[in-house]
Parts: sequence; structure tokens; C-alpha cells
Amino acid sequence: MKEYSLSGTKRAEAGKKAAKQLRAQGLIPCNLIGKDGAQSFTVKLTDLRNLLYTSQVYAVNLSIDGVECKAILKEAQFGPINEEVLHLDFLKFNADEPISVAIPVKLEGFAEGVKAGGKLVKQVRSLTVKGLYTQIPERLIVDVTPIGIGKTLNVASLKYENLEILNAPSVIVAGVKATRASRQNN
Repeated sequence: MKEYSLSGTKRAEAGKKAAKQLRAQGLIPCNLIGKDGAQSFTVKLTDLRNLLYTSQVYAVNLSIDGVECKAILKEAQFGPINEEVLHLDFLKFNADEPISVAIPVKLEGFAEGVKAGGKLVKQVRSLTVKGLYTQIPERLIVDVTPIGIGKTLNVASLKYENLEILNAPSVIVAGVKATRASRQNN
């Protein structure tokens, strides 16, 4: 998992009015949630662009007024009209404890069903995994080579070293659908 450094400052006031004033100054209100409670802080909007607008999942090296900790971005709230960043929630973790995080799925290989004229369909964009942050990959690579026409690949058939997939075993990751061309060939 890639790492991202972010610095912030503690927030004194809470509430809608204070949050609105902060956003007008280019600061985003945030919460850091951990076993020791929650902490409110702010970060600059310009520092967040590479963290928010990407499909990558980062372990964030967070520095709040000089106090360092590791966290992951758990939730980002955006405005309904202009999609401005309204609020962020970070989850604090220890490096030696497993964390749960959604990781993007990447399909690799040339499915047997596609060779026969079918169409490969990706059913999920990401899967939730649990493991030490140092062992969580940037993306989960799924080999689709053995999938035939009308067949699917589900979570139960996926195995990754040092990772536990938290999605239900019956969740379909990818499948090959029959097309008109494949039906005519049979």
C-alpha cells in the first residue's frame, strides 16, 4: 500500500457555522477516529487533491500539530451540487494491527469465454480486505483466464497470501456473458 503524508491543525470550534467558515478559507474540517477517541482537525484543500481524486488507497502519515500517526481515509463527504469537499473522516491504526480497507480489483488474462465470442463483465470495482497495511496491495489482481461462456468467478475462489477477503463468498467478481455471435457459433 502506498503512503501519503498530510499535515493538519487542531480545530477549536465545531458545528456547521465554523465548518462553513473554514471551507471559505480553503480548509477542510476532518475527524480522526481511533481507539482513544475522536479528534477534530483541519487540512488544506490543496494538500488533498492527490489523496481524494485517485483510485489508489493510501496509508496516510498524518501530522496534527506535530503529533504523528498512521491513518486511512474512511469517508469523504462532497457537496450535492458542485461536488466540493465538505468533510473527511480518517481512521487511526497501529502498524502491527490488521485493518479493513476496500481495494480496487484489476482483471488480468484472456478468458476462455471471450475467445469463444463471449463478453467479459466486471461485477465489482473493489473488494474489502483485512490485513496488515504493509501487506495490502495497491490493487487485487484477478486472473480471468479459466472463465468460460456463461460462467462466473466469485469471491470464494479467490485466495491471497496474508489477506482475508471480507466480502461474502457468493459475491460475483467477473463473468463471461454470451453474445449473439457466440450463440451463432454453437
